[in-house]
Amino acid sequence: MDILHFLFGIFGNATGLFLFLSPTITFRRIIKSRSTEQFSGVPYVMTLLNCLLSTWYGLPFVSPHNILVSVINGAGSAIESVYVMIFLIFASKKEKVRVMGLLFLVLTIFSVVVLVSLFALHGNARKLFSGFAASIFSIIMYASPLSVMRLVIKTKSVEFMPFFLSLFVFLCGTSWFIYGLLGRDPFLFVPNAFGCVLGTMQLILYAIYRKNEGGADTATKGGDFIEMGLGKPQHEEMQRSRYNLANHEERPRV
Repeated sequence: MDILHFLFGIFGNATGLFLFLSPTITFRRIIKSRSTEQFSGVPYVMTLLNCLLSTWYGLPFVSPHNILVSVINGAGSAIESVYVMIFLIFASKKEKVRVMGLLFLVLTIFSVVVLVSLFALHGNARKLFSGFAASIFSIIMYASPLSVMRLVIKTKSVEFMPFFLSLFVFLCGTSWFIYGLLGRDPFLFVPNAFGCVLGTMQLILYAIYRKNEGGADTATKGGDFIEMGLGKPQHEEMQRSRYNLANHEERPRV
């Protein structure tokens, strides 16, 4: 049982790393264009908070036998910090102020959780408090693709839902779900059960609508949009822009 627990932890580290690194293509685009365009930095700040809280929860004096949780989320914290810094460098003044305000809030929440659990709580109470905080933000992180799934169902196209992103959400959620079950840790298996279920739903939607993926160039752009966390109104605006451009090109020239 201990060997299985360790192996699923290693597999969770590997899939989690791929998941954290998936937006690198998007950030190369931002650096190349020296602009964040219409993209949002909010998902990266929120993911940073999730990684920080999970790293804290996995430390031996908070939650014994979960050091692998701290390893991958510590790496995730570093990666997300780089994403946020790059975003702040190339964001507009208005977006920069918004992201910096959210970043301040995130660091405040993390600091409060650390200070309270470290100085006011001990033993199991410390684990419960830190575990609840980490679980809540893990569920929020996993729930973020719900708007994308609604868009896929509405448009009957997976243009804006990259396959590998969905695959690694499923693999990461499933591996940590099993790791949590084997370790009898509800603060790991409950939030990652959401990731497992939502990842499965995304793959099912992909299987149903994969023939409507669209061209390679469009799909690539869609992948960038999802990674950057664009909202539904921004998706629809881009769709209308493409539609108007297509109509303009198809009009006979006099």
